[in-house]
Amino acid sequence: MSQKEYIKGRGAQQNSANKFLEHIYEIREDFMEFCRIEGEEPDNNRTQYIPVFPKTIVNKVTSPDIGMSFSMNAYQGCEHGCIYCYARNTHEYWGYSAGLDFERRILVKKDAPKLLEAKLKSKQWKASTIIMSGNTDSYQPAEQKFKITKACLEVFLKYKHPVGIITKNALILRDLDILSALAKDNLIGVNISVTSLSEETRRILEPRTTTIKKRLKTIEILSKNGIPVNAMLAPIIPGINSHEILKLAKSVADSGAVSFAFTVVRLNGAIGQIFTDWIRKAMPNKAEKVLHQIAACHGGNLNDSRFGTRTRGDGKIAEYIHDTVRLARNNYFKDKKFPKLNTNLHEQYKDGQMKLF
Repeated sequence: MSQKEYIKGRGAQQNSANKFLEHIYEIREDFMEFCRIEGEEPDNNRTQYIPVFPKTIVNKVTSPDIGMSFSMNAYQGCEHGCIYCYARNTHEYWGYSAGLDFERRILVKKDAPKLLEAKLKSKQWKASTIIMSGNTDSYQPAEQKFKITKACLEVFLKYKHPVGIITKNALILRDLDILSALAKDNLIGVNISVTSLSEETRRILEPRTTTIKKRLKTIEILSKNGIPVNAMLAPIIPGINSHEILKLAKSVADSGAVSFAFTVVRLNGAIGQIFTDWIRKAMPNKAEKVLHQIAACHGGNLNDSRFGTRTRGDGKIAEYIHDTVRLARNNYFKDKKFPKLNTNLHEQYKDGQMKLF
């Protein structure tokens, strides 16, 4: 595969059109092509951090297919560049593309800790686990610079409020002291995403993410510090990582995870076009087979919006995945359970300290 055909270090290989815009912003592909031919790194392949100022930070989740009630996102867009990411479509709401823009234009919510504190202090708010984040990774590379996730965790600790984290980055260990303090009151649960045991697969699926070895080590360290970990074996992509389910489950169990979850990949909205373009460049020999098998899990379509089946799939290939998942749970997670987090302490700490009676 020649350099001009594939943008190294990125997942998406194009900027798809934004369905909300009448006038479409386009990357200067002619300029990028010139840079690639000349062996130069194009300036517009660099990540840009763009401050945004939302009025609220906690979102109510109403989807019956998602196991959370509330979420918050310190960042929009994600430099990890996972090609399958369902969050790509949300970048269109901000006026950008779900493709390369999603990876290169990161929207930064510096006011997130202040907005979160206001929410937790509200008399109307009743404690319920808030997930960081339901969309993009809380510990993506931007967090190393801006430390917004860390500041939000300090708010959760101050107000004794339960919080969940979803990440695939070992950077979470930077905040082990705060996580351990939350764990003492059963206020924290962590979800670590492990999509493959193959580094070659990881590099092309998730180009700017922590290595698999470091992720498994992260699960181990968190678990040894009393922080419960659920492994996210997601998404399962037929023909790419579907054969790894049992080995993945055993590896995360051996590392200390107390449960695991999975989804069958779905390619909604612009992601279908982005993924199709990517796989024909990254895996040309198996592209059509993989696309056909994904479609076979969703009634013949890459796009699936059916509640109840959109994240689980149906058909023979999906049934095989479900059967293998059941076997993995029986073999490696029998009698293990992810704990329910503590919602009872928050009312006593709404002013940031223990109320005196």
